[in-house]
Amino acid sequence: MRIDDWQAWVAAVTQPAVLADVAAVAACCLVAWAIAYVLRARTRNEARSWGILLGDKGFDGVLFPALCLLLSWSAREALTALDVPTPLFRIALPALAALVIMRLGVRVLRAAFPTAAGVGVLERSLSWLIWLVAVLWIIGLLPVLLEESESVRWKVGGVSLSLRSVLEAGVNVAVTLLLALWLSAALESRLLRNAKGDHLSTRKMIANVLRVLLMFVAVLVSLSAVGIDLTALSVLGGAIGVGIGLGLQKLASNYVSGFVVLSERAIRIGDVIKVDGFEGQITDIRARYTVIRGLSGREAIVPNDSLVTQRIENLSLADRRVWQTTVVSVGYDSDVDLVRKLLREAAFSAQRVLRQPGPEAYLTAFGDDGLEFTVGYWMSEPEAGQMGLRSEINLAILAALRANGIDIPFPQRVVHQAEAPAPPPAPPA
Repeated sequence: MRIDDWQAWVAAVTQPAVLADVAAVAACCLVAWAIAYVLRARTRNEARSWGILLGDKGFDGVLFPALCLLLSWSAREALTALDVPTPLFRIALPALAALVIMRLGVRVLRAAFPTAAGVGVLERSLSWLIWLVAVLWIIGLLPVLLEESESVRWKVGGVSLSLRSVLEAGVNVAVTLLLALWLSAALESRLLRNAKGDHLSTRKMIANVLRVLLMFVAVLVSLSAVGIDLTALSVLGGAIGVGIGLGLQKLASNYVSGFVVLSERAIRIGDVIKVDGFEGQITDIRARYTVIRGLSGREAIVPNDSLVTQRIENLSLADRRVWQTTVVSVGYDSDVDLVRKLLREAAFSAQRVLRQPGPEAYLTAFGDDGLEFTVGYWMSEPEAGQMGLRSEINLAILAALRANGIDIPFPQRVVHQAEAPAPPPAPPA
């Protein structure tokens, strides 16, 4: 706006008639909030599918500002038809449009990259940039800056570029990538809904492939829209191929291995595996790495290349039952049959120990201090932890042996002290 326009706008806003604008904007926001609230309540069980549109509380998604914008625009048209001045809408509509774009960008980034470390910084940067553009548009500087940027030109080979064309290309790429991520997030949510076991891994692979393809198509479409010759990208593609063959070989191997893992389904989300000495449950398989949550609560980020080239122990693939043992020593004078009975009963007392096949107790060694028995049993739900079950059984064994007076020996050593030799007889005087 020019100074004269600002003065006229301020004069119009200070008139009593502007109360109609305030009431209209407030009514539009209230109606939009009511619609979003009702939809949020009805789709509470499908929060993942409606997360971008409705957010977490109904008013923090894309739908609420979008409805506000649509209703406010309709209200302005209606008031204009009635010859009612609408100076407030000159600020409200651009602000609502900026809010829609900001919410869309933030929500799509959260849905596409829920665990990425730099998403928060990107969200804040995007929000500040959108509000800056909105402010420049409201005060009338944005058109002036765009006209001035057209005069800033330089040559790249035989192509003449301007600052405005570069900015427009960046905006086109950002918008198309945002839409591609939104579509891929919606498709992933649809594919992973109620998926379990083998179907979960397969659908996860399909979702990853669709995301890569959509982003690739989005970049090509956006570059074509601004007039960039895509045939020139063939040289860039060759350079990228050489780079992958040399410097990015390991990274490319991880991405390829990720698709191999998902397609072969040798390991799946939910399996308990052991790799490189770390044991845990697979919680997510991504294109480059796999997330494994240990039984102690720690998480390991394992490159997919390791899952293809290294030896992996899958504790859940063929059978979810896990064999576990514990060792106990008793005195040599103990009743062996009674000890074996007590050990089996102690193992049976734990709920997670399977009844078929049942636990067994074996005399496995004649130790230095006592008889060594090994109690073996099959357990279920290995993801619930193994150390706690072993401790429970050991406590039951200790209580049973003490109750029956069976001695648990501790290391003992017998020291034999040799007598000193008698002194030689004294010589005769």
